[in-house]
Amino acid sequence: MATMDLCLTSEELRFRAELRTWLEANLPRGDRTSATREPATAAERVALAKAWQARLFEGGWAGITWPREYGGRGATILEQLIFNEECARVRAPDSINLAVALGLVGPTLIACGTLAQRQRFLPRILSGEEMWCQGFSEPNAGSDLAALKTRGEARGDEIVVTGQKIWTSFAQFADWCILVVRTDPQAPKHKGLTFLLVDMKSPGITVRPLVEMTGEAWFNEVFFDEVRVPRAHVVGEIDKGWQVVLTTLAYERGGSAPHVRLQNELRSLVELARRRSGNGGRAAEDPNVRQGIAQLAIEVQIARFNAYRNVTAIRRTGIPGPEGSILKLFWSELEQRLMEAAFATLGPYGMLPAGEPRAVDGGLWVRELLWTRAATIYAGTSELQRNIIAQRVLGLPR
Repeated sequence: MATMDLCLTSEELRFRAELRTWLEANLPRGDRTSATREPATAAERVALAKAWQARLFEGGWAGITWPREYGGRGATILEQLIFNEECARVRAPDSINLAVALGLVGPTLIACGTLAQRQRFLPRILSGEEMWCQGFSEPNAGSDLAALKTRGEARGDEIVVTGQKIWTSFAQFADWCILVVRTDPQAPKHKGLTFLLVDMKSPGITVRPLVEMTGEAWFNEVFFDEVRVPRAHVVGEIDKGWQVVLTTLAYERGGSAPHVRLQNELRSLVELARRRSGNGGRAAEDPNVRQGIAQLAIEVQIARFNAYRNVTAIRRTGIPGPEGSILKLFWSELEQRLMEAAFATLGPYGMLPAGEPRAVDGGLWVRELLWTRAATIYAGTSELQRNIIAQRVLGLPR
């Protein structure tokens, strides 16, 4: 297991200072101080995210790890971690386009796309002009992605797609989709796959939002009925898309900084404990509450160390290792414990949603509690992460 490197070079310190100065000058008014700021609707959140990405692009802070010849800064993975830390620290707006477009689509096209594809799509990804979604998972092909069945039939200069994808985040707002289809149904399941770039305005696409228990609808199921995709939008080769998929998946683990978001949530919990009454006084005066918060503070620091260990390992080997699974497992379950501690402090009022007169902090806490139930499912379930750790770290048999 790799040791951690917590000492920043003079260049990395300069990078952090430059970024802090830029954020101070460009962060939308009010975002630094409001722990409960939330757009009222999904459409407002998308508009805020696109505006923020446009500002990042103008300032030269979009796609910072991309090579300079493609509009990036050529930043290292540690500088990406620093960037994520600083944005989370000041609670900058979420960049909805960041995870899929900047983090997955752009690097995949740089590595595997044609010159025409890079020229067409990369500038619009950086500027936030076009949003992307990820058409990988299916009802019976989630963790076992290679079991997907959505068909792609080669007909002349087109691939005709029929099938269904699910858990497709932001599909109702997306302009384009990275889509994996099966073009050779007779091939073994890791072969006969093709990686496509699909215009979400194409005839035959139906997007159905899935309402989550938070009341929001970010996930979607997407149906494809004889959707025609030009061969020019095939990434790599027909029937050899699994290698492109692996390239895409390899970018999902780098530069993550969940510890800063957890630090922000912990600060909000401390503020909450100071405001709420409990056992005849303020909740913050209760020894049990104080002990619980202290334990969470220790665990947030453990998450920070794991984030740096993950980045250190990638810097040394060039590929993601089991450190990514350790990090994902730890922070996702810690986030759930943090929200459970908040509700032990809030009591029954914590479950009042937004719009109720006595809802705490505008219903923020109940929304976060419900959302965190997904943390141990998305980006690889806790069960899957434990299997990876058991096999690749502990050397246990399958």
